[in-house]
Amino acid sequence: MKRFLLFTLAACVSMVVMAQPFRFTRHKSADAPTVYIISVRESDTLYRSNSPMTPREQMLDVTSRNAAVRSAIGDHRAATRRGFQSLGEPSAIFADREGKFSFAFGGFVALRAAYGFDRAIDNIDMVPYDIPMGGGNVSRQQLQMDASTSRLYLRGIANSSRLGKVEIFFDVDFRGRAAGSYTPRLRSGYVSMLGLTVGRDVTTFCDLEAAPTTIDFQGPNAYNYNFATMIRYEHSFIDNHLKIGVAAEIPKVSGTYGTMLAPVPQRVPDVPVYLQYAWGDNRQSHIRASGVFRNMYLYNEAREVTSDLFGWGVQFSGTIHVTPFIQLFMNGVYGEGITPYLQDLTGSGLDFTPNPSDEGRVQTMPMYGWQAAAQINILPNLFISGGYSAVTVCKKNGYYTADQYRMGQYIFGNVFYNVTRRFCIAAEYLWAKRENMSGVSHHANRVNLLAKYNF
Repeated sequence: MKRFLLFTLAACVSMVVMAQPFRFTRHKSADAPTVYIISVRESDTLYRSNSPMTPREQMLDVTSRNAAVRSAIGDHRAATRRGFQSLGEPSAIFADREGKFSFAFGGFVALRAAYGFDRAIDNIDMVPYDIPMGGGNVSRQQLQMDASTSRLYLRGIANSSRLGKVEIFFDVDFRGRAAGSYTPRLRSGYVSMLGLTVGRDVTTFCDLEAAPTTIDFQGPNAYNYNFATMIRYEHSFIDNHLKIGVAAEIPKVSGTYGTMLAPVPQRVPDVPVYLQYAWGDNRQSHIRASGVFRNMYLYNEAREVTSDLFGWGVQFSGTIHVTPFIQLFMNGVYGEGITPYLQDLTGSGLDFTPNPSDEGRVQTMPMYGWQAAAQINILPNLFISGGYSAVTVCKKNGYYTADQYRMGQYIFGNVFYNVTRRFCIAAEYLWAKRENMSGVSHHANRVNLLAKYNF
């Protein structure tokens, strides 16, 4: 209890500490454990004792301090994920004297400004599915500003003799409820140990390092950055060259039920699995093969019976560091009834639709998507990137309605500049197109600007 209260107090003190140049500080009391505030960046440290110590005591205390510093920084750097919408290093880490427990608080403030033209999308993000297909001048131009993607996170790491390294992580942004409401939203909240992750996290079907960095929060429409409540197991082999993962995740079903069918609570979790091979320094390049299997339940009101549909998907993805200056990204997905695993189709009602030849029956919809992109690192603090992404819903026994989504395309180009280690500015151009089953199509353009400060 005392340790918990001390760490809570340290979190409050951190808000003041982060406004100053960070150094290593020790706070000590007679009846509480020593707490170290560690600068992740600076190599010089400041050590102060609140009580006189003998030379031997000082030597032992400095040795303990150095071990705590190395342990805490190493733990949190290893836990920081690379890839799409990744977080930077925290400004400060709090650790106990023995190096058994540490926690970090951090995040960023991000302001995005967007100007849509030639057919603006009434969405903070660039989603081809949402391109307006009607006419008129209302949707020709639009200015938007958004700070709802700003984030806060808290990570705690405990080194247990029985459980090994235990990580607890919470991640919050302000995208809850309606767009523009700035309601806090829990993105991730999980505990991880012994290869197990329990809680809410990015779906296991998503390859976090396979997508490029974009100002657009949605990203390429063929990517699959969505969250799920899960139990996941992962394990690495052969010096981290090979890695496997399998999970049970709460399903999100989005279908078109027609007139005779109705939704019911789901009974079986989605089961994503993957096998990954990595190479290079720090295993920064990899390729991954993934699969997902799902049962979707629905109720037939005419027959008064519950039935199920089988959905499945496969994916090949990866990132390759060709040189220190060039990095490639890609993923390709194919399956039936897998709208939660394609950005553009999430919540679209296309996991299944009524069969055009018999509206009393439904059928899963075949769909596929792919994206490819490249990043060129011009300077250590300056890079440009660009890419193409497309999603297609295939016809099956014809199509249900003429205005049903058939294809979406997404093209982007951007430049990111790190003014300082923590402050970044960027500019981006986006082009997107939607085509319906009838052949009617429209496109949209957008220019994005970003200012972002990590803390």
